[in-house]
Amino acid sequence: MTRQRGTALALTVVAVTFAVTGAGAEIVQKGSLRLSVAAALHPNRLPRIGTRPVAVSIGSRLSTTDQSVPPPLRALRIDLNRQGTMDTEGLPVCRVSQIQPASTDRALKACRPTLVGSGSFSVDVVLGGNESYETTGRLLVFNGQDDGRPALLGQIYSARPFANSFVIPFHVRKLPRGTYGLELSATLPSRFTSWGHITALRLRLARQYRYRGSRHSFISAGCPAPAGVSRAPFALARVSFAFAHGKTLSERLISTCRASR
Repeated sequence: MTRQRGTALALTVVAVTFAVTGAGAEIVQKGSLRLSVAAALHPNRLPRIGTRPVAVSIGSRLSTTDQSVPPPLRALRIDLNRQGTMDTEGLPVCRVSQIQPASTDRALKACRPTLVGSGSFSVDVVLGGNESYETTGRLLVFNGQDDGRPALLGQIYSARPFANSFVIPFHVRKLPRGTYGLELSATLPSRFTSWGHITALRLRLARQYRYRGSRHSFISAGCPAPAGVSRAPFALARVSFAFAHGKTLSERLISTCRASR
């Protein structure tokens, strides 16, 4: 593993977003395909000027209104509001070859110092024309690189129906203008989509660490509310899920923050 030089990539006030399903979830539907997305920020009381370390719980759930198997997810893109920061200065960098193939334990042994998030996933498995069934597994997120580009490496592992591991690189790109300042984009490996269809992703992003005597946080955020206003709305993120046969579901997520001073 190598260490990254100092970087401060723009990130949203509430960070990376696919989001936690449940109360407050946004729902978008096209035909029988339904996508539920939401996000939770801990804490949501943030400084009016400057930032503080935060943890973000994120996730999504795909379903259908006619109980059919959702189509294979091919790619996804998350555009994030340019408020806040993602700091990777001094964090080691994990490589795909270190965590693929690998069980959760082996991936942690190889790249634990780069870990910035964890969670779980659900997949409808379809093998040999048999009736599909849902299986779940662990999801780990590592600070890394892919093809020489900054990336968050999502490593997923499931022991059923047989041991399988995959890495989904989320490429990180700064956007030059507009409401959104950071793009995270991923294309799912074809080997993964031929094995099963993702129905849910859930994770928590958080990492605080020390580098050269200074404290750092992978994600920090502020609440830039005007003076005299304690709560401020903001365009949290714009998410887009692309499926087989050209179907796409997109949604914008709006949230609020509480200014602490």
